[in-house]
Formats: sequence, structure tokens, C-alpha cells
Amino acid sequence: MSCNWGTELWDQFDNLEKHTSWGIDFLERYSKFVKERADIELSYAKQIRSLSKKYHPKRSREDESRYTWCLAFSATLRQLSELAIQREELAENLNTQIVCELTRYTQEVKAERKTHFQDGRRTQQHIESSWKQLESSKRRYERDCKEAERAQQVSDRIDLDNKTDGEKRCSLKARQTAQQKKQAAEESRKDYVTSLNQFNQDQHQHYHTLVPVIYQRIQDMEERRIERICDAMRSSAEAERKVLPVASRCLDVMMDAAEGIQPRMDTRQVVEVYKSGFDPPGDVEFDDYSSTMRRSISESSYLDNRMEGRRHSRKLWPFIRKNKPPPPPPTSPSPGGVANSPQSPPPASREPITQRLNDLMSSGSRTRKQCLRSLKRGLSLKLGSGPADCSHLPPEQRRKKLQTRINNMNEEIQREREQRDALLKMREVYEQNPQMGDAGSLEPRLEEVKQSLQRLEEELRRNQAWLLEAESKACDLSSRRQSGSCGLNSQVDTPGSSSLKQLEDRSPASRESPDGSYTEDHSAELQFKSRSSEFDDDFEDEEPLPSIGTCKSLYPFQGQNEGTLSMVEGELLSVVEEDKGDGWTRVRRNLEEEGYVPTSYIKVFLDSSAKGFVQSSRLV
Repeated sequence: MSCNWGTELWDQFDNLEKHTSWGIDFLERYSKFVKERADIELSYAKQIRSLSKKYHPKRSREDESRYTWCLAFSATLRQLSELAIQREELAENLNTQIVCELTRYTQEVKAERKTHFQDGRRTQQHIESSWKQLESSKRRYERDCKEAERAQQVSDRIDLDNKTDGEKRCSLKARQTAQQKKQAAEESRKDYVTSLNQFNQDQHQHYHTLVPVIYQRIQDMEERRIERICDAMRSSAEAERKVLPVASRCLDVMMDAAEGIQPRMDTRQVVEVYKSGFDPPGDVEFDDYSSTMRRSISESSYLDNRMEGRRHSRKLWPFIRKNKPPPPPPTSPSPGGVANSPQSPPPASREPITQRLNDLMSSGSRTRKQCLRSLKRGLSLKLGSGPADCSHLPPEQRRKKLQTRINNMNEEIQREREQRDALLKMREVYEQNPQMGDAGSLEPRLEEVKQSLQRLEEELRRNQAWLLEAESKACDLSSRRQSGSCGLNSQVDTPGSSSLKQLEDRSPASRESPDGSYTEDHSAELQFKSRSSEFDDDFEDEEPLPSIGTCKSLYPFQGQNEGTLSMVEGELLSVVEEDKGDGWTRVRRNLEEEGYVPTSYIKVFLDSSAKGFVQSSRLV
């Protein structure tokens, strides 16, 4: 079937005009649709970006970089921002590649359509004028023929009646009129024939030459318009397809982040963050009111009255409801803030430091050391001071704090060394090529870097010594906890002996607050300062813990948190401290690096002696 508009639709000029007008309206409507869609994509991207920014932390917190669920949420927010960027790119591509092009093309196709239909109207007007001329000559010829016929009839009738001279003259005049009418009709006939031939020629040219050409141009214009709509739809789909791989990768990252959430590891992190390292409080001592209390002269002083007030208070741990130390006192306490009278008992929310000092004086060397350490921590919390060695922190927190500080110092030392090496290399280049610069101008900077390195290395050694001390004390505390549990399991409790033994072996460590909180007493603080010098020898650094076995890593582990040790799969390490139930084992590498690794990531091989000691310590 032929699809040429010029031959098939030669008589549908008006319908073609309506159809092409509707096609241009559709082109404008589709362009508007793409523009509105681009606006929606841009608004969606803006809202997604605002949402991600709203829920993204204003500043990085250490807690959010420690837990896997916080890291997964941060990754999700970052990928949402990336998705917003892709949506913005999609909107930009729709506007630049489709909307602008369609708007420009719409103006062009409107002008082209106007030109084509103007040509069509001119040809139609021409054929219509030719037809009108033909009709006019035809009517004139018809009229002239009728008039010539009537004149001839009149002439014939007069000729039949010509009897007189007057009638003969009238007959001659009628014949002349008939002759004139006949000549006029003949001329009209010639004009009619000429007009008819001209119309037939114009009509043939109109329907076989002009109209097919004009309609073919209109058809080509319509096909180009449809093709342009096809290209626009294809470009729209292609623009969205370009962002799909990036969006898919973003979704994959979100899925990986969700899969990377490890509840068990997060709960272990809570232990790592908040573990203090203190021993749990011991049993409550039995107050034997039936027996006479024998006190020495040094104990029958103000401290006994304070002890009596504490017994009346019946509160062993004043901060049992709060898991944090009390706030530091004001810099200038009021004179009446401390009760100096024996009759005025201490407030119920405070534990007097005098009791600590009393226990310190009446305990053995081992418990005395632990009590003195507790007193020092309590005073440092009370005074609001932060010693450089972090001795005011609990053992585990102190060790982590020092380890973080050492890691930061190592990074800073590495940067300083790289800067020093770069300066030395530059000085060497300047010495070999003096025209490039003066080597002496680098000496002040080299000296500055050298002094900074010395200062950092000295600070690093001091912090390493403090870390060794903290680890030694933590190991000592762990060994005492294990030995204490063994001794407790081996005892045979009797009603009389256990109570008397508790009264005789009163250990301040058994009354230590689980959260390491201590209260204030200004009068006891002065006594403590005068007596603490004789116990300084109890805080000598202990030797590093010996190895109790070996272990082999089953999986690789990245020690990103402080106090942990990175390892690769199949690596052999020395076991320093076995898992105490928290899921972490303390290991050492090459007598230099030491830290904690997940117990489930390694296979432990304990020595025979160490294994026997551990098994015996676990007997109930």
C-alpha cells in the first residue's frame, strides 16, 4: 500500500493541517513532561541530600566510629548522598539533552509547517481562481449563446412578416443584431475553450505536481517530528540507565554495610569501652556487736567516730545508683563544708576517705597497696586533676588511653621523620646544585624538626613506661583475682570461723566501688598526704607477663580499636593472658607488640604447666 500523502491524501488538506498541528502540540506536551520530571528528580535529590545531612553527625564522635551499626548507618547516609548526586545528574541531562533540544526543535518545526501550508494554500487559491475564471467564461458563453438564439428567432419572425417598407427596415436591423449576437457567442465560446484548457492544465499540475511535492514535504516534516520524539524518549531512558550502575553500586554498598553489622562485636566493644578493670566488691563484713572492740590508741581517734557514723548510715556504696564518678568540687570550698564534729555524721551520699585511710593502716602490704591506689584515684577525681600518666583512670581505661596516645605519637613521629628526610634530601640537592637554592636556609627548619623529634621520642618513651606499668598492674590485678577465686572455692565455711576471719582480714579492696567512684573528705585528705609517702615503694614496675602458650590465627583480624592487635591468617603468636569470658585473648608478637585479639579468631595451645594452673583455678 502506498504511503505517499501527495497521491493518497490529495483532497485532505484541512485534515493534514489539523493532524500536524496536533503533532506539534504533542511535542510541546512531551517536552513539558520531561521538564517537570527533571524538576521532580531535582527536588527528590535535594530532599534526599537534606535528609542525609540532617541525620549525619555534625562532628565525628568516637562512639559512632566504634560500633558496626553506627558505621553501617553512616555508610547508608553517604550512599544516599551519592544517590542524590546521581539524581541531580539525571535531572541535568534531561534538561540539557532533551528539554532544551525539544524546545528549539519545536520552534523550527512550527516555522517549517507554516511555510509548507502557506505554499499549499497558495496552490489551492490558484486552482480555485482558475476554476472561477472557467465558470465565468462558461456562464458568459452560455448567456451569449442564448442571446444569439433569441436574436435569430426575432430576425426570422420579422422576415416572414416583411410586407411594408418599414417592416423591411426592421427586418434588416434584426438580422444585423442577430449577426452581432452570434459573433459575441462565438467569441465567448473561444474564451470558454481557452479557460477550460487553462483550468485543466492548472488542475493537472495542481494534483499531480504541486500538491504531491508540498504534501511530501509535510510528510517528511511529520516523520522527522516523530523521529525526534523517539530520540527524546530513547535519550531519557539512556540518561536514567547511566545512573543505574552507580545507584546499583550504592545499593550494594548499603547491603554490604547492613551485612557487616555484628551484634556480638558491638556488645564486646561496650565491654572494651566501659570496662574499668576493678574487682567486684567483696562480701559485706559481719559487725560483731557482742564482742568488745579492742582498738589501739592510734585507732581511737576521730577516725573511729567517722567509722561509727558510716556504720549508722548502713550504705556500703553511696554511688551504687550512678555509674560515673562524682563531679569535681568547687575550687574554693566553703569553710563549713566539712563536718569537724564527731557528733555530725557524714552525708549519706558520701563515703569518707578516712575509712580508706583507716583500712589502709590496718591492712597488710598487699591490700595496703590496693587501698592506696584506690585513695589516689579518689583524690584525683575529687580534685578534678588529670595527671599525664592517666593514673586517675581505671586500669583498663588507662591502658587504652595510653595506647591511643602512643599510636598518635608514633604517627606524628613518622610524619616528622618523613619531613626530616625530605629536608635532608633537599639540602643535598642544594649542595650539589647551588643555583637551585641555598642549603644553609634549611638549617633552622632542620633544627626545629630535630628538636620536635627529640621531644616526641622522649614523650613516647615516657608514655610507653606508663603503659608498661598499667599493663603490669592490670596483670597483677588479674592474677590476684584468679588466686582469690581459687582460695574462695577451697574454703570450708563455718558460721563462726568465716565471720571472725572476715573481721580479722578486712580488706579495703573488697569494699571498693564497682565503678571506681570515691567521695571527698578534706580533713582526711591532709592525713593521707602525710602518710602516703611510706607506701611509695609498693608501686614499683612489675615484669611483663610470661607467655603461657601459643596460638595460631584462623582468620585475619584488623585491630582498629585501641588495645587490639592486628594479625594475618596463619600467624603464630604468644599467649600472655587467656580469655576471661569477654571473648578476647591477650597475645604478644616478637616481645614488642602486644594486644587483644578475638578468641574465636585463634586456636590456643597452652603449655602443660599453664594449662594445669588454669584448670585448677577454674575448679568450683
